[in-house]
Amino acid sequence: MTNGTHITDTTQKDRAILVSLVTDEVKRSGINYEYSLQELVKLAETAGVEVLSVLTQNRETRDTKWFIGKGKVEELRLVADELGATTAIFDQELSGAQVRNLEEALDLKIIDRTQLILDIFAQRASTREGIIQVELAQHSYLLPRLSGHGKNLSRLGGGIGTRGPGESKLETDRRHIRGRIDDLKRHLEEVTRHRKLHRERRKKTGIIQVALVGYTNAGKSTLLKQLTSADVYIQDQLFATLDPTSRTMELPSGKEIVLTDTVGFIQNLPHDLVAAFRATLEEVNEADLILHVVDASSEMREDQMHTVNEILQQLGAGDKPQLVLYNKKDACSPEQLEMLPLDKKHIKISALNEADLIKVRELIQAELTGDTKKFRIPAERGDLTSVLYKIGDVVGTEYDENDVIYQVELQKGEYEKFSYLLEDFIEL
Repeated sequence: MTNGTHITDTTQKDRAILVSLVTDEVKRSGINYEYSLQELVKLAETAGVEVLSVLTQNRETRDTKWFIGKGKVEELRLVADELGATTAIFDQELSGAQVRNLEEALDLKIIDRTQLILDIFAQRASTREGIIQVELAQHSYLLPRLSGHGKNLSRLGGGIGTRGPGESKLETDRRHIRGRIDDLKRHLEEVTRHRKLHRERRKKTGIIQVALVGYTNAGKSTLLKQLTSADVYIQDQLFATLDPTSRTMELPSGKEIVLTDTVGFIQNLPHDLVAAFRATLEEVNEADLILHVVDASSEMREDQMHTVNEILQQLGAGDKPQLVLYNKKDACSPEQLEMLPLDKKHIKISALNEADLIKVRELIQAELTGDTKKFRIPAERGDLTSVLYKIGDVVGTEYDENDVIYQVELQKGEYEKFSYLLEDFIEL
């Protein structure tokens, strides 16, 4: 990728056969490989690929040379010839040598799950930060595999797998690519530094930040748009939103908070991708509250929730206060709705239902508001008075000789930060 541009082939759509290898290791890992393959179909369609067929191979271990074994490669070649395929997309990550061997045997473009996700990210990135992160992830992915992607990288403009670094014709110059990676990391550090300054400014003004997280296509962007009237891209496809979008939202009390949408999570998200997009996902770490948006109508709901919580743990945000919004209730069967928990931390909603949006705002407000406390502040301590307005909403004042008694509805996170300053002034 150069300057965030990518070349899309307009003359021929990629026609692909999808391939999944199910080993004993995959079975032991607990990954639902059937669902992972269904997800690969959606990923391919999101990337603009025509899916012709799906092939699954069961083996004890992966074949070091052919990945799926020589016999299965021959079967794949016959199917590809018969259907007129141009591409084979594998649901697992391939080594450079495996890519080279498969290309030579099949005369097809060979793509794996990571490369497919990166390609979608290349199409979606629009901010400077997103574009840098995509290019960094693509270069980092390709560097150890350069010798194995000859055919992919020579088909410039040939659709999936060629958007990005391949177009710059640097594929044979490892030193140049390493230099580019170093440059990108420096640029990203600068962008991250600016983002941190913005966050610190927000903190100083006492603005509360709430992050929307969830499995890709759970409806986060729709919810952001409905709650804030934000102009965000919404589409029924995976990774419709890549760059974080922040908008102000008014709570029933009239207080404004910042609501941020984040990139959707996905099963088997490679660690390199989580690392490359850490700066975007840092918004989650800075949030006072996480809204976990769940597609309640999905048959894989529990697995998707587990994936999101697992990635939150990786990011160091696993212990953040969290509300679970079971979205798309209108698409649920009665049985699905009955199985959903309903309490102060879990709510069933449709992002398109105004009454449900009111409930969401009330739930956020209730979660952010702590107890109501009284503080007796000496009149001359104006510095403490300003702290009170940071830690919550002042709902009442009384005057007693040289003191002012403030009644404050606390905001949990803010009060915890400043409570040490106010310990001697609390009225029980």
